[in-house]
Amino acid sequence: MPERSVDFMRGRGFPALAFLFIFRRCFNISSKEQQINEEIRDKEIRVISDDGEQLGIMSAAEALKIAESKNLDLVKIAPAAKPPVCKIMDYGKFRFEKAKREKEARKNQKTIEIKEIRLSLNIDTHDFETKINHARKFIAAGNKVKVSIRFRGREMAHPDLGLVIMKRCAEACEDCASIEKPAKLEGRQMLMFLAPKNTK
Repeated sequence: MPERSVDFMRGRGFPALAFLFIFRRCFNISSKEQQINEEIRDKEIRVISDDGEQLGIMSAAEALKIAESKNLDLVKIAPAAKPPVCKIMDYGKFRFEKAKREKEARKNQKTIEIKEIRLSLNIDTHDFETKINHARKFIAAGNKVKVSIRFRGREMAHPDLGLVIMKRCAEACEDCASIEKPAKLEGRQMLMFLAPKNTK
């Protein structure tokens, strides 16, 4: 082993006890959202009981004894307060109920998707109406619609025809949708975005 490494291990290059202290501090930080039980090391904390009663200011050790006597946990709920606020509670139950509420919130949150309909310069009336019906269904479901026209070969010389079809499409859906992004040529593709009228 190199002499420098031996010196380091013996504590001559860097105080060994200081190194162990810093190392311990780095890996002793809780990975949970709140500090709980022995992780709470503040000299003074404000304590709330499991039934919401204010128990006053005391040491973390005193509060932990009260929590343990009730077979509950001590949880830091307001670390930025002076002194920090801790509550006595069933932490496992708290985490479970919180996860359940978040899951319900995600379930009730409406996700807006972008659906696509593809038109062409030589689309016939029947196909156009079918595509419009699809667009209207997507919009009625609260989704946005991307309307695209792909220009092939010599069709690139007629972007004006694409604009005419896009205008027809927008007019066919104007009672339920508004133009979020007007028709624009991007490379060989013309795109337009429609959004439900009640979408802000």
